[in-house]
Amino acid sequence: MEPQLVRNCLRLGIAILITAAIATWCERIAFVWYPLLAVVVVLDDNDSMSLDQASARVLGTIAGGLITFVVHTVLSGWIGVLVSFLVMVPLLRRLGWQSATGTATLIAIMFLMIPSHEALNWGYVLNRSLDTTVGCVIAIGVGRLFWPIDALARLDQLEASVREALQRQLEAYRLWLHQRQGEPPTPLAAAALTARLQALDALLLREQRGPHARVLRRQRWRQKLLLWHHVEDHWLRWEGLLASLPRSVEGPLRPLHEGVDQLLFLLQSPGSSGPSPPRPMALQGWRSLAEHQRLPWLVLLAMAEEQKPLAASLTSLQRLRRSQGC
Repeated sequence: MEPQLVRNCLRLGIAILITAAIATWCERIAFVWYPLLAVVVVLDDNDSMSLDQASARVLGTIAGGLITFVVHTVLSGWIGVLVSFLVMVPLLRRLGWQSATGTATLIAIMFLMIPSHEALNWGYVLNRSLDTTVGCVIAIGVGRLFWPIDALARLDQLEASVREALQRQLEAYRLWLHQRQGEPPTPLAAAALTARLQALDALLLREQRGPHARVLRRQRWRQKLLLWHHVEDHWLRWEGLLASLPRSVEGPLRPLHEGVDQLLFLLQSPGSSGPSPPRPMALQGWRSLAEHQRLPWLVLLAMAEEQKPLAASLTSLQRLRRSQGC
């Protein structure tokens, strides 16, 4: 079982136990399922979403209770619930509280458990809203105290893992090209590289709906992720072409040396010291390499063409890092 899944299950269990204990001890909380339901809805795997879900839960409880109370002064039963829905959904959408719609509609149905609609008064709505707030506060507190998740730091870690994997591979290529002993490095597993970028995609998509959306736009994460997808596409093609070259090549491979040095330089931090990378060799240099080493010209030409967009994407990523002071 994954450690993150175990931590999330433990957090939810601890929050439910604390909420049940407080709800049982406090006589004012007449219905234990209100705070418990709030805990289940609010406590998300991603901490940054908990605040939004808590506010939506409280707003939905208040809005659903008030609208249902007003409607039930005239209508009761399922007809009253239907009219409550017809009033509630467009009103919440008009106020920009779409995230509270699910809670509000659920509250309207749950209030049908009241024996008579006269019991649905202002005090009842206020008490149920306070019960929900208790569950929300406990869920947020447990989420902050037990294994909190920093989504922005997680994004940086995932991006750094992709960058480090490419750097290690290029370092291995440079060492092999320098020594020319043994077998060349095994190409990176496409599944592992794709899995990291898919994790970045999922985390970024989730965070864009949360309170970090403005920070993510300012840091231009969507643009960075698109560039990394371009890097992945051209990298896999470039490395596949490199792996298809004959292993028994002797003599200097200058275009390959310069290509590896250029890509490695672009993956380093913008402020790192060191010589500037050599300019990529023109096609004439690749043609000379094919003629002198008897290498397939079309493969070398494809490598040269794949390296151009790969270097361009890495250059754009480096500029983004430089503009953000990374």
